[in-house]
Amino acid sequence: MVSDMTTCNQNANPKLGILMLDTQFPRIPGDVGNAETWPFPVQYGVVRGATPQAIVCADMELFVEAFIHIGQDLVHDGCIGIATTCGFLALIRPRLAKALGVPVAASALEQAGQILPMLAPDKQLGVLTISAASLSPAHLAAAGVPSATPIKGMDGSSFATSILANEPTLDVDAARAEMVEAAQALINQHPRVGAIILECTNMVPYAPDIAQATGRPVYSIYTYLRWFYAGLTPRSF
Repeated sequence: MVSDMTTCNQNANPKLGILMLDTQFPRIPGDVGNAETWPFPVQYGVVRGATPQAIVCADMELFVEAFIHIGQDLVHDGCIGIATTCGFLALIRPRLAKALGVPVAASALEQAGQILPMLAPDKQLGVLTISAASLSPAHLAAAGVPSATPIKGMDGSSFATSILANEPTLDVDAARAEMVEAAQALINQHPRVGAIILECTNMVPYAPDIAQATGRPVYSIYTYLRWFYAGLTPRSF
């Protein structure tokens, strides 16, 4: 498998390396795979063959060594931390961190331990995922998400179909409407949900709509990696 490397040099700050799935769907502003999303320099490394379907719905173990290899390339190129573009990769984060020797942020779900203490004692997290059918207890445990956390999937939606089938087009308006509908259903079914985590890194563009519709704070790979990078490069005052 061969890596494709692209870099966004916005300033002289160190780069965050991002391990990319092998995709062709549109990377709209806000998407983890759009370099303009980030207020810091990023460098992407594509893991060939690791399509969304292969990682979310099949056996990601087939690609672990490829993720490590591409991650090593990114670290060699000067990246001071590594992230991924799929929340399901929380399963392999410990192996990535051990092999790469730099901090690794693999999944937006890993924010659970930060968010829960901020909520009132009678509140809980909710998760919006691209596939509730594929998000297993093992994924939740690897990311530190309590097993009783309510989960709402986008299974069968046009959004999920476009991403998982790796289609070259994406109906953004339809995806936004589907996302809001799913988030509202999550809240209606579980009124104790006080904050929502977006598992899927492609959901970030719709976070403002979800927050407005539900009245809940929304956390995503965007909120996670901004915090992650801030710790890697503390600001001087």
